[in-house]
Amino acid sequence: MQSMLRRIVEHESPSDDKPSCDAMAEMLAQDFGAIGGRTKLHRDKITGNHLQVDFGGPRGAKPVLIVGHYDTVYPLGTLKQMPYRESKGRISGPGVLDMKGGIVQIHGAIAALQTQGGLPRPVTIILVSDEETGSESSRSITEKLAKQSAAAFVCEPAAGTDGALKTARKGVGDYLLRITGVASHSGLDFEKGQSAVLELARQIEKIAGFTDLKRGTTVNPGVIRGGTRSNVIAASAEAEIDVRVSTKRDVERVSKLFARLKPINRRCSLALSGGVNRPPMERTPGTAALFAQAQLIAAELSFSLAERMVGGGSDGNFTGAIVPTLDGLGAVGDGAHAVHEYIFATEMPKRAALLAGLIRAL
Repeated sequence: MQSMLRRIVEHESPSDDKPSCDAMAEMLAQDFGAIGGRTKLHRDKITGNHLQVDFGGPRGAKPVLIVGHYDTVYPLGTLKQMPYRESKGRISGPGVLDMKGGIVQIHGAIAALQTQGGLPRPVTIILVSDEETGSESSRSITEKLAKQSAAAFVCEPAAGTDGALKTARKGVGDYLLRITGVASHSGLDFEKGQSAVLELARQIEKIAGFTDLKRGTTVNPGVIRGGTRSNVIAASAEAEIDVRVSTKRDVERVSKLFARLKPINRRCSLALSGGVNRPPMERTPGTAALFAQAQLIAAELSFSLAERMVGGGSDGNFTGAIVPTLDGLGAVGDGAHAVHEYIFATEMPKRAALLAGLIRAL
């Protein structure tokens, strides 16, 4: 497993580099093909190609869907400052936790089942190239496969170094609010101008009030742009706003709050775009049943499992709206998207065994 992990970590695959992503998809197609998978590339003109791998099983049984991504947030050349390393039981490198370690564990789980009499049911794996940038080109593929499946297992990193699984995720949204005002010279014609920056500041204060921590709703105006020079009344300004919500009801509530925004200065105009693009992955009875089964399997393997709700999104948000979904089955470690990103090497076979047990038990 460590040999495969080193090979795919040392092949960098940033989301925005299509040639590197395409080569990564081809490499993984060979790896999964070597253990009996039928591979299919969903080709895309802009993002990297998405890899689907199908394994047969007993006729009439719905497949289990295993979800992951091979793209990383690190630009090409990161390996020079952040090389693959194995030291004192830890493996570090760009994307080792999020989520190339999870891909290796998927491969290990399937390979193990293949040596023990074959798969108990069909398995479909989807590994996409654009999860880190919102899954715009792959979402429809993932959702289509989920509709054909009995359950989905997402091999994103575990929730924390204790290896907790993710039974709920917040929905994620991005809004862009643009303000148009009237430009003028701030010294000669101050009163003729209508400041888009001032209007945006007032709107931001209102928008920040949409946060409701008791409901698990957070609204963060995170990027602000506006104006041209200090002696010009700004004619335009804009804000990029991150939204996180816990339930589908809160998606509707927050959407209505944004839709009701109106100019405070009536000589300025507002243009709002965006919305919640990843629905909340709520803890359904089906997901709770999967987690209970995972706990039993973990106990047989002599370790314990906890569950958590997390604020970050994954493609599990898409599958969770369609079929029972268990997330966080990937590698255990810390530092996703950070320079100290690492996983615990000894956890990899345990997590692969857990995934194999879940496939067998479903």
